[in-house]
Order: sequence, then C-alpha cells, then structure tokens
Amino acid sequence: MVPTNFNPTYKHPLYFIRKGLFRKISLYAPQLKGKLLDFGCGEKPYQSLFTNVTEYIGLDYNGEGHDHQNEAVDVYYDGITIPFDNEVFDSVFTSEVFEHVFGLQQILPEINRVMKPGAQILVTCPFAWEEHEIPVDYARYTQFALKDMLAKNGFKVILIDKNGHFMSALHQLFVLYLHDHWMHQVPVLRKFNLFKKIMRQLVIPIMNWGFSVVEIFWPKSDRFYLNTIVIAEKITPHQ
Repeated sequence: MVPTNFNPTYKHPLYFIRKGLFRKISLYAPQLKGKLLDFGCGEKPYQSLFTNVTEYIGLDYNGEGHDHQNEAVDVYYDGITIPFDNEVFDSVFTSEVFEHVFGLQQILPEINRVMKPGAQILVTCPFAWEEHEIPVDYARYTQFALKDMLAKNGFKVILIDKNGHFMSALHQLFVLYLHDHWMHQVPVLRKFNLFKKIMRQLVIPIMNWGFSVVEIFWPKSDRFYLNTIVIAEKITPHQ
C-alpha cells in the first residue's frame, strides 16, 4: 500500500507532482523483476508497486539534509561505494534522488557495477522544483543530460517520459508557493491557525480540483514539466 502522502488526494499541496509520480511509477514498476535495489530508498513509499520483484533492498546515505529516523533503510553507504558485490541486482529503482547526489557521474558506475548485465533501472528526477532537503540539493537534469550521463556509464536508455506539462507545473508551483511561503514564512499570516486551516481544508483542495477539471482544455506543452522518468538497461558485453 502506497502511503497517502505519496498517493495524495486533492487536499495535498503537492497533489499534482505526487499523484503524477505515483501514476508513472505504477505504470513502469512491473517491468522491474528479481532482486531490486532501491537506491536512496527513504521510507520505501512505492515498494508495493513492484509486484514482480522477489527481493527488495533499500539503500541510503546517512547525511545532512534528510533525517532517516523511522525509515525502512536496510543498508547505508558512504556516498562513494555501494557495499555490494559485482552484478548482484536484477533491477534498480531510484526516485527523486539523483538531484541529491553530488557528482552523479561518479556514482553511476557504482550503480552499474552492482547490476547484472541486462538489468534495468527506473529513475525519476525533478525538473521544475524548489530547493529541498537543504543543503544537499545539487542539480536539476534535463532529459538530455540524463540520457548522456547514463550512456557514458554503461547504460542504454529504453524510455524517457515526463510527469506533468507546462500548465500543471505552473499550477503546482503556485500551490507550493502558497503553502510554503504564505502559510509558513509570512510573519503576519503564519500566526493565524484559522488562515492555515482555511488554506489546507478549502483553498488548496478547491484549487487542485478546479485545475484538474479545466486541465483537459489547456493546450499541452512538455517543454516545461515536473519530473523526468527514465528506464535504462545495463549494456551487456556484446552490445
């Protein structure tokens, strides 16, 4: 069961990014099989979606910016070396993690090393999003950057998809601004619990529901969006 925080209702201020990610991961998770490594697993919110996996191992880095208390981390690594032998995993999943890895080009060979030839990796990365888990928020990657880095480190990109489009991204960012800035940072407003309650219980749900109704009428542009989704395969020696 995916926690409601990662499969939210209209009341959630991150409804469009979280619901969109849930749908994309639900769509592609069945492609991953066998022994899976969740790289940067946190609380493993999407584990239940991987119905074809026989073993699910969560790996994370215990550093500043993210408190792992009460999370389902099986193994910690030092940010440099993944503590597993070569060619152990049939698949890898990593969601909203690569932006927190300083020197991503240095860790991709490590991920590749622990994957079996032909193993697949499912990646999601934010494209349009605020700074988060400060100070360990290092990058935003375009689809072209991800494709290039994966190709240079032993992977063949099979699929690139996107979560959201121009207008849904703008709407989500505006709701995020209201929630994070108006409710928590504006001194005059953050003191009034009634204002916060109205925003959470009325304004944000109506905004999200309303946009979901009119969204179908907006011309779609995917040049600006919320997340990039990539499926890649470890290249076998003969490829």
